[in-house]
Amino acid sequence: MLFQTPYDTPNVPLFARNIVATSQPLAAQAGLQMLAKGGNAIDAALAAAITLTVVEPTGNGLGSDAFAILWDGADLQGLNASGRSPQGWTPAHLTATGEIPQRGWGAVTTPGAVSAWVALSERFGALPFEALFAPAIDYAENGFPVSPIIAHLWGIAADVLANQPGFADCFLPGGRAPKAGERFRNPDQAATLRLIAQTKGEAFYRGALAEQMTADAAKHGSALSMADLAAHEVTWSGTISQDYAGVSLHEIPPNGQGIAALIALGILAHHPLDDLAPDSPEALHLQIEAIKLGLADAEHYVADPAHMNVSAEALLDQAYLKGRAALIDPKRAQIASQGAPRHGGTVYVTAADASGKMVSLIQSNYMGFGSGVVIPGTGIAMQNRGAGFVTTEGHANQIGPGKQPFHTIIPGFVMRDGAPEMSFGVMGGPMQAQGHVQMVTRMMVHDQSPQAASDAPRWRFVEGDEVAVESSMPDATVAALEAMGHKITREAPDNSFGFGGAQLICRYLDGYVAGSDHRKDGQAVGF
Repeated sequence: MLFQTPYDTPNVPLFARNIVATSQPLAAQAGLQMLAKGGNAIDAALAAAITLTVVEPTGNGLGSDAFAILWDGADLQGLNASGRSPQGWTPAHLTATGEIPQRGWGAVTTPGAVSAWVALSERFGALPFEALFAPAIDYAENGFPVSPIIAHLWGIAADVLANQPGFADCFLPGGRAPKAGERFRNPDQAATLRLIAQTKGEAFYRGALAEQMTADAAKHGSALSMADLAAHEVTWSGTISQDYAGVSLHEIPPNGQGIAALIALGILAHHPLDDLAPDSPEALHLQIEAIKLGLADAEHYVADPAHMNVSAEALLDQAYLKGRAALIDPKRAQIASQGAPRHGGTVYVTAADASGKMVSLIQSNYMGFGSGVVIPGTGIAMQNRGAGFVTTEGHANQIGPGKQPFHTIIPGFVMRDGAPEMSFGVMGGPMQAQGHVQMVTRMMVHDQSPQAASDAPRWRFVEGDEVAVESSMPDATVAALEAMGHKITREAPDNSFGFGGAQLICRYLDGYVAGSDHRKDGQAVGF
């Protein structure tokens, strides 16, 4: 593994035997506290995730969904804690123009993150569940200084969500978003966190908090009911995987978009990158063309698994992927469409401990601050995952009652020869599967360190033949991609969401090496 720093960024790799990496320093340190107290990687990841609902509300909250992949010391486990649409949703739920609401109560589905915390702690945690909440409760009750990038995103959201139910009362003290360095308190959320901790989530799904959520839903004409919350449960889903470059990338099965990264790597196996430089236009072109095909399939086929008419196995069939790979012209950009297989605002945290346990956990309210709805007196900010459905008649992801929507958030995990190699994620909506491909190819093909792979200039397929690149990408590379037919748009370096935020922990010698994205406020910490 190469530990040069070829990109002009401030972060350096962290080497340690116990590590937590996430997008906000206080949350990373909350996880580290659990390791110092004798907890394991699962305890650390959960404490960080719980704290993130307080210190990074722009990307997640108590009303989030969550997914996780973890190595428990003997086996790889996959958890899907995404919620379903209310059973009361009907075609009348759509807007007057026939569209799915993107904000407000009309976009709210059942939150699943709290159930993920409970399930992971009960099955794999070493510390008492309540102990995991101490840092988050302290920051909610006594306040924390808002970090710079989060303050920037908070200000953007304030202009969009100020009129959503409960948002201004909770998140706009004095009528505005807090600035970087200003202390923000959320005492209502502190009380809610205590109640969740004391009842192991029962208050959230069947008790006082559930009653408050559904009362506010009814007040605003939403169908979310006590029965919807009580019926929610997590799924131990296992993982799906794709072999590539001597390793296997593992993702959560649909309803998430992780399969798009697996499809892309399966296609790239037929277009070797070994002899290409990691930042060469030829290497980037092949990756862009592969992810186009992967995302086209995901958009067309991925949905609540109970409603999919094409299986994940069919989409990952090697003969199918070979046929998809044949569609790529190594010298020319093309418009991708789905194939025909045989029928059959986000935060991320990763943690690893000296015993060998590794966790990849992601949770999100979807768009910045989610729906914008905050339940009065609770600090519970609700997600807007309902916006992930489509209205196309007959589509597997068509909006309807009791369905899990298509999900953008995906934790990643790499195995090598049956042993854990890397836990990682790249938060950022449609960037996530694309980010997984970029991290895996850079590290596993080109032997870059986690920090270097994170620091490298990124690209993002948008649609058609449109590709966005970071402004740090060299002019010669951009010109070469344009000559291949890509329509390139440069985006400013302060677009911290558009190119995602990576957090990575990789095994190295008798410990780990980690990287944390300079595009976020976070850090990797360890001992």
